[in-house]
Amino acid sequence: MNSDMKKLFLALCLCLPATAPLLAQEEEIVEIVDLEDEGEDGIVAPDFTLKDINGNDVSLSDYLGSWVVLDFWGSWCRYCVQGIPDMKAIYAKYHDKGLEFIGIDYGDTPEQWRAAVERFALPWVNVYSAAQNPEQGVIGEYGIQGFPTKFVIDPTGYVYEIYVGEDPAFYKLLDDIFSNF
Repeated sequence: MNSDMKKLFLALCLCLPATAPLLAQEEEIVEIVDLEDEGEDGIVAPDFTLKDINGNDVSLSDYLGSWVVLDFWGSWCRYCVQGIPDMKAIYAKYHDKGLEFIGIDYGDTPEQWRAAVERFALPWVNVYSAAQNPEQGVIGEYGIQGFPTKFVIDPTGYVYEIYVGEDPAFYKLLDDIFSNF
């Protein structure tokens, strides 16, 4: 992980999948990280290639030119699942205007992941992160410390904003971005 990403995520204090049962007792956890102060150019979103539900390679770089939401989630994550209806609504609202979502699963078996994508009828691209260690693979590269985590990537490939947890501000941001399209 580069030093900018490491500094960024040292500030986040969230639970790991092993502590997910504790979330059921807690109020909603939300943290927003605004990258406007991270430098003139910001942070380039690390590229990755993972397999989608059909076994096809999906790379973030395939989506240059589009606004992209990377949704780090798992079917075991209460807040991830609770946010799905709102995610589906905002995706339906702006997908035809160029908004893309890539769901990145963590903590499920491949069978659990496939069943969850089917059960929740997720219409966007979903990929599987096989790394079981949160410091490896795309989870480690993005410094994910809690779930859900949403990265909003601008059309040039820079991280525009990061949301950890479910927050209406995420949906407002997308409304603001796409209100001029």
